Amino acid sequence: MTSGRGTLTALHLFLVWATMTAAVPMLGFELLVAGWGGGAGATVPIFALGVPLTVGLLATAGIPARAVVPLCGSVPQRLGWAVLVFVLGTLGVLAGLVAYSGDVDLGSASTRMALTGAPYAVAAAFFVPSRWVRLGAMAMLLTGVAYGGFIGPAQSQQRQHEAEVAQYREHPELLYLGAAPPGMRVSRAEVGPAYFHVEYRSVQQDEYAYVDLTVRSPLTPTPRCPELAEKNVTCTVDGHSEMRTVRDLPGGVRAVTLTRHHRDAEVEGTSQTLDEPGLRRLLNTLHPLSNTELEKLIREKKIDHRL
Repeated sequence: MTSGRGTLTALHLFLVWATMTAAVPMLGFELLVAGWGGGAGATVPIFALGVPLTVGLLATAGIPARAVVPLCGSVPQRLGWAVLVFVLGTLGVLAGLVAYSGDVDLGSASTRMALTGAPYAVAAAFFVPSRWVRLGAMAMLLTGVAYGGFIGPAQSQQRQHEAEVAQYREHPELLYLGAAPPGMRVSRAEVGPAYFHVEYRSVQQDEYAYVDLTVRSPLTPTPRCPELAEKNVTCTVDGHSEMRTVRDLPGGVRAVTLTRHHRDAEVEGTSQTLDEPGLRRLLNTLHPLSNTELEKLIREKKIDHRL
């Protein structure tokens, strides 16, 4: 391709891009306003008038390309070319809208506006009888498909995942996890505005065993028993400021609760099936919730967030 034809081709593709960048958003906005105000029926006149007008503008933009695009050689051919470019380009715009609705990042508003005309310019490039121009158009098409279908969605999922992790990490001073007692595993975790609650359950489905761990903002400078003792409840505080509460339940069952301060938080472990030394071992293994542990809880859908 000579330099003159190359310049004319570049001008042709630029005119297609600029025309459709201006016309398509305007047409889409008019359809949106009409549909919002009068329903689907109100969009029919806008569509019936707007599409032929847009195709006419596109055909006009093809006039300078008569020397490089055979389909632009006469008015009927140019109208046929404009229809083909409009249809193919609109399919590309619709694919972009689908990707954008799936949270694929397409840049700022001005960038998205500029991208509106790109599918039409790519479609027009396929009608230029030049191997290099068509190869460039194919490369642009494959790049768009790869980004919109694979790279963009993957980046969107990563951003959503990072936002979810940040939401759970809003109060890191409360995110402490203890090693699961023997024969037990983390069954469920919940992050609240001022607490972190973890439930441990037996690994055997037919075996009943549980431990509840709650990490919260300290209620008092040191744990202390309530002034008014409840019936069937025994409460003591040892010399290490650990509070032990034993609640006698029907059937001879005892629920043991150990409460202590851990760094800037107050932790509480409760169980009817794990003995007091086991609860104490659980509290002694408290450690900050690691990224690996949090990732596993999210992946296994064992953690929730409560506002």
